[in-house]
Amino acid sequence: MPSLDELRAEGWARLLAAARRKLERDGVVSGSVSIGSPSEAERRIIIGLTGRYRPEDVKRLTVPLSDLDLFLINRYAHDLREVLTTLGGPLRDRAAERQALDGERDRLLADSARGRHAGEPWHTAWLDALAADGTLTRLIRRGDGELLTAASRVLDHLPAQTVPLPVLAERATGDTKALAAGSPLASLVLRALALRNESPAVPGDRVGQRTLWESAGVIVDDLASQVLVLNLPVRGQGPVSGWLAEAAGHGVPYRLTLHQLTSFPVTLTEQPIFLCENPAVVRAAATELGPRCAPLICTEGVPSAACHRLLETAGGGLWWRADFDWTGLRIVERAISRHAATPWRMSATDYATGLAESDSTP
Repeated sequence: MPSLDELRAEGWARLLAAARRKLERDGVVSGSVSIGSPSEAERRIIIGLTGRYRPEDVKRLTVPLSDLDLFLINRYAHDLREVLTTLGGPLRDRAAERQALDGERDRLLADSARGRHAGEPWHTAWLDALAADGTLTRLIRRGDGELLTAASRVLDHLPAQTVPLPVLAERATGDTKALAAGSPLASLVLRALALRNESPAVPGDRVGQRTLWESAGVIVDDLASQVLVLNLPVRGQGPVSGWLAEAAGHGVPYRLTLHQLTSFPVTLTEQPIFLCENPAVVRAAATELGPRCAPLICTEGVPSAACHRLLETAGGGLWWRADFDWTGLRIVERAISRHAATPWRMSATDYATGLAESDSTP
């Protein structure tokens, strides 16, 4: 009886690999397998096992599995399943694997759909996207499906009130490093936060990702979280209060960090404060008005954690101006709900004027 080692020779590899894939997929010896652009060795082998001549210029060779199975039995006294198992290990039951995968995917999605934000459009869109683009399938196949459950637990803690990222990670997962930059869990959560903010995608840079975290009240770096101010009216003692008072006396813009505001808290007086989105406004105000300018805070886009911390101490009214685009409108909407802010130069007339002067987005 010839040895099965013959089947390790040139010409058999692609044929047996195709047979393995089909058998693992279908579970039965039926149908055919094909080989494109066959080599001379493959052509001769298939002629031999089928008993049918194939010309040298043939582009594709097709072999019924029943013919291959019968050939192996007659020549080696082993059927196709036995040969494939001997040469390449046990056959996989891909149908059962698919069923198990589908079941695990459905379980994880169902568990996550019961979280704190269940039913919110951005949360539903997040789960749908993870299922549709294959992310969840890849996680399950490599044994990391529970990362979705962990991401849902993180989101259940958000939005927060200026919680450090390691503290959030420990509360949600028990591991302070679980949400480190670039980690799979952080990537999943950031995808959800991007949808929550109606952003097109997760920013690829650390600054953009930090801003995304801060939009949900998570502090990645209390030194990097800053807010630009001009002529802030403060009361009380402390180095930060002193710096702000001195800067206001000269009409000089000043950058505050969250670290400063946490280490040396300041309290704002009851004087009204105006907020803008573009630092160019602060620059123009400092140049033209200097110390005579009304108190001004610049958010530079979405307010940072430092900005929110500062505004929590405001004793007077907040007059808020942002760009007339969807992001700007969301910023003002959240400022109204979180800080009881009043829109400033945000009326329908202001909008129409901006459109006429090409300074607003339709």
